[in-house]
Amino acid sequence: MPYTPIWNLPSPPPRQRLLGREEIVGAAIAVADEAGAQGLTMKAVAARLGSYSPMALYRYVHSKDGLVDLMLDAVTAEVPIPSGPGPDWRADLRVLAAGTREMAKRHGWFADLVHTRPPAGPHQMRRTEFMLAVLAGQGASVTEALTYAALLDRHVFGSAQQEQVETRFEREHGLQSPAALMAALEPIHGLAAADGRLPLLTSWLARPGGPTPDERFDLGLRFLLDGIAGELVGRAQPSSR
Repeated sequence: MPYTPIWNLPSPPPRQRLLGREEIVGAAIAVADEAGAQGLTMKAVAARLGSYSPMALYRYVHSKDGLVDLMLDAVTAEVPIPSGPGPDWRADLRVLAAGTREMAKRHGWFADLVHTRPPAGPHQMRRTEFMLAVLAGQGASVTEALTYAALLDRHVFGSAQQEQVETRFEREHGLQSPAALMAALEPIHGLAAADGRLPLLTSWLARPGGPTPDERFDLGLRFLLDGIAGELVGRAQPSSR
């Protein structure tokens, strides 16, 4: 079936009692915040709203896909977007990435669902337009800017999704502390250390450590911005880091 954005479909009917598109989207976000993407059903949203049937919701959002479109755009509106690029293009993109990451942390389902729907919402498109304006200001063509923006978003959304999966795994298996993880890995560590296999890995397992998720995210973002800067060198006046 061809993709038709919900914004191209007929407008929702007038509000009935306390039921309208805004209330449905708000209830769906609350359901997904509590139960994750897997818990998002029309039945659960209807129950959150009160004495409504799931079929009543379709009059306002057309389909579950339409509801997801609206949810993704609604939470994207939480990301602060400047009116235009500033003097430091790297800072512009870092701030936008950080704001998007914080939003994705608040709404754990976002990273699971954002890749399932085209970013066609008005707030999503405004966010993309800002990224394009920042990159075009450094000499990128629109095609290049779209490519670089997509790479940055893969880092933002992919990191959020990976961290959520890892957190769920650690919680479900009781591995939320370094001591618990080491206890689970001790048989592997002991066997590998005994016969000299994997010397570098076993040395780390003896004293595990490393950057936090936020520090890893910042490092990856810096690598991406450095790479983009290398591609655009000489096309625009250099800006401050």
